[in-house]
Amino acid sequence: MKHVPVPHVSLITVIEIVAILVGAFSGFVEARRKRMDVVGVFTVAFITAFGGGTLRDILLDRRPLFWVLHQEYAILIFILALVAAPLMRTLRQILSERLIVVADAIGLGLFAVAGVSQAQAAHMPLFIASMMGVITGIFGGVLRDIVCNEVPMVFRDGKPYAICAFFGCWMYIGLQYTDVSDDFALWASAATITVLRLVTWKFELHLHYHKN
Repeated sequence: MKHVPVPHVSLITVIEIVAILVGAFSGFVEARRKRMDVVGVFTVAFITAFGGGTLRDILLDRRPLFWVLHQEYAILIFILALVAAPLMRTLRQILSERLIVVADAIGLGLFAVAGVSQAQAAHMPLFIASMMGVITGIFGGVLRDIVCNEVPMVFRDGKPYAICAFFGCWMYIGLQYTDVSDDFALWASAATITVLRLVTWKFELHLHYHKN
């Protein structure tokens, strides 16, 4: 296996910012659906955007947490919540379910590859690194659903949501054995996760099990 370089700071920054924005957008929509006020909108958006990365940093014993180190991320969510709260009724009328699902799929891909790459940089074992990617990808949504008093979607709808992230994380790890650049490995893996998630949604693929 070739040496695993730490991804370029600017690339990880771009990935984190885009993932955070997409996660916050998902939180805005869910908070509006629950008819929350501006405090609720900010809270749900915040935990959706930062929940997965926070758990990743805690498990990897990274201090300060990524959103504490970059307070501009939290400030951005705060400003967006102030702007979005009064506009969500209008936005809900013009936003289609398809756009929301696409945004969620993009967030899953970006968060997952950010998580696995950070775990790789911390020299975690391969399986642990892949699980860190999955946790980073899904945990914000888990917290969002819990706060909104719902069973987390990833645990109840039978769609291979986490499996898409798991596959993409292993794709990133596998690409470390090739001569492709780490930047390409990150973007290709994120795109794969996003496409897999969209395919499972489009064709309504489910994981079936038999009840006794």
